Amino acid sequence: MTTAYDVPAAELIGNVAGKLKGNENVNPPEWAAFVKTGAHKEMPPIDEEWWYTRCAAVLRTVYKEGPIGVERLRSVYGGKKDMGSSPYHKAKGSGSIARLVLQQLENAGFVRTLKRGRVVSPQGQKLLDNSAHEVKEELVEKIPGLAKY
Repeated sequence: MTTAYDVPAAELIGNVAGKLKGNENVNPPEWAAFVKTGAHKEMPPIDEEWWYTRCAAVLRTVYKEGPIGVERLRSVYGGKKDMGSSPYHKAKGSGSIARLVLQQLENAGFVRTLKRGRVVSPQGQKLLDNSAHEVKEELVEKIPGLAKY
């Protein structure tokens, strides 16, 4: 059985993001076109479909590191803040984005809440594992030598 651990993250996230676009519970808010993803960023994302990519990335992160909460996700999606002539400082990502993504994934049934944070539900694990299997099949078609793994 292929899991999310067995395939490259970028291909898995792209595949899951395509599936999340069709879900009615996962929609970008109206402010998503104008917002930065953290205090360390200077501009909003260039990709117009960035919300679905972030949702897929958060779902994969919850799958791998769960139970996980909003504060920890802020650290995961943070980065280096440019302080001018001073050295860079660590900055956390947007808590509003992380919170709303988790709420939407929970409403869609892919994530559930525990006392210590959120974990992937069986439906979310099924989505990720099926997507990982599809990605692995695509990679085996491109590179036949991967079939032995």
